[in-house]
Amino acid sequence: MSPLLQQVLQEIKQLTPEEQLEVISYATEQLKQRTVAQTNSKRSWRELRAIAPNVLNGQDAQKWVNQLRNEWDEREQRIFKGL
Repeated sequence: MSPLLQQVLQEIKQLTPEEQLEVISYATEQLKQRTVAQTNSKRSWRELRAIAPNVLNGQDAQKWVNQLRNEWDEREQRIFKGL
């Protein structure tokens, strides 16, 4: 434990319970903000491209989208026929 942390903890002990709750709330909010900032870091398109390589397999993007839509339509029809 660092000397600074030891000092802060000793000072927190001297606070009222309400003030200690404020310290907890403040520390929690700071940690949330840092965590959200880290998870929301922007990624480059090159990184995203590497996530699912060869999805299109050289196929035209619009044809690929149309094929997916048709597949979903067919699945939907099979589901409703089964009801």
